[in-house]
Amino acid sequence: MSNSDRVVLALGGGGTVGSGIVKALLDRGFRVVVISRDSNKLEKLKGFISPSNRGNLVTLEGDVGSEAGAELVKQAVVKAVGKVTDIVSSLGFSWWQGGPPHTQTVKELHWVLETLVLSTFVSWKAFFPLVRDNPCGTYTLITGGAGDKLLMPGTGFLTIGAASALAFCQILREEYPEVPCKLNQVKINAGVAAPDRMGPGYLNHLDLGEAVAALVERRNSSHNVFTVNCPSDLKTILLEDNV
Repeated sequence: MSNSDRVVLALGGGGTVGSGIVKALLDRGFRVVVISRDSNKLEKLKGFISPSNRGNLVTLEGDVGSEAGAELVKQAVVKAVGKVTDIVSSLGFSWWQGGPPHTQTVKELHWVLETLVLSTFVSWKAFFPLVRDNPCGTYTLITGGAGDKLLMPGTGFLTIGAASALAFCQILREEYPEVPCKLNQVKINAGVAAPDRMGPGYLNHLDLGEAVAALVERRNSSHNVFTVNCPSDLKTILLEDNV
């Protein structure tokens, strides 16, 4: 199956991480579907990608953060493109620095969990069946490394949410060891930004997108965690034929 015959659903495709992945997938000839509650994000994404690739980008407004919303979006996706062959979710990669726990509310903690792990779970539950039984299909989850440690003062709730996302990815690998589709995780232990907003130690979201797109394209690996600490790790993913 050529890339032009494959349809990738990019969950979180309107964000910094997701937009880099979407661009790279389109550059490799995939058709890509992106969903967002924010129409402005979708328009910005259209302006970001190459004009020659816009015909392969399908954008839909919808909410994948609730079970009812995700089911509605799934129906819309199937109606728009037919069969989905690959899914990339960057919903589990986000940032929060609201302050130490004693200054926070339960409502704030719930928001962090909803952003980092509940949306990841709800969307996985809705969309995983689209690719689960396809041995040529893939489901790739993008997560951050904040779950391993407190990155800096005031990011405690981020650690809780990110740790939950990491745990969710682990149970998917262990609960579904024989699933036919390629199930993988890319764990990013660094900041990610667009070229004009790079900081020390950050990854360029375009370079990250190229690495993830290469992983999706190859589909020769499953139930693995690809850990990215620095740009050279991205090159390893790009250049390695049998990871």
